[in-house]
Amino acid sequence: MTPKPVLHRDDPEAEPLIGNIKVTRDDWLNMGLDLLIRDGVERVKVLALAEAMGVSRSSFYWYFRSRQDLLDALLTRWEETNTAGLIAQAEAPAERVTGAVLNIFRCIANPALFHTALDFAVRDWARRSEPVAARMRAGDAARVAALTSMFARYGCGELEAVTRAKVLYYMQLGYDMAEPEESHDFRLSMTPEYLKVFTGQAPTEAEMAEFAAYSRIYWQDLSREA
Repeated sequence: MTPKPVLHRDDPEAEPLIGNIKVTRDDWLNMGLDLLIRDGVERVKVLALAEAMGVSRSSFYWYFRSRQDLLDALLTRWEETNTAGLIAQAEAPAERVTGAVLNIFRCIANPALFHTALDFAVRDWARRSEPVAARMRAGDAARVAALTSMFARYGCGELEAVTRAKVLYYMQLGYDMAEPEESHDFRLSMTPEYLKVFTGQAPTEAEMAEFAAYSRIYWQDLSREA
């Protein structure tokens, strides 16, 4: 008999995981992330996850010792996605500081580098949990430190570098939280002016063309999903 394929929860067309179909650890994690983002940490419970996937909860305990073990894994996934993604972009090579900041802007365009909705969900969770708040503070500090080092590479003094880092980081968090209704073309038209504010320099045409091509791919994907 041909074995049935494994279905993953990041596939929006996947059927409920029933019968002999294997539920993987990533299935549980992905569904946990979905519920965390959509409904908050209170809804991330073993029974709710099992019902959402149409499976028995018994397989949960093949991968996790407890609900707390799952919650810890969700926080680790958030750190590996958002904090690590932003730091990697801050460390990415660029000839000019404007190109370096455009590397950071790629996090805004590409949720694989920085999942904004997940970040907001964890921040909401942190208001209810001091251990989570401590990890959030550590993540914020690591991100700002990476941005500070990025600006320092391009000649900013210590105080200027940390100031520019905090302006860039906290402005972007607030901007995303406000969710302004702006088209991709409008945001692109504003980008050179944002770069002047963040760096004191104007981007080159080549830098803007490369970023426009990159961001348009992900913007089109998000538009289709909406």
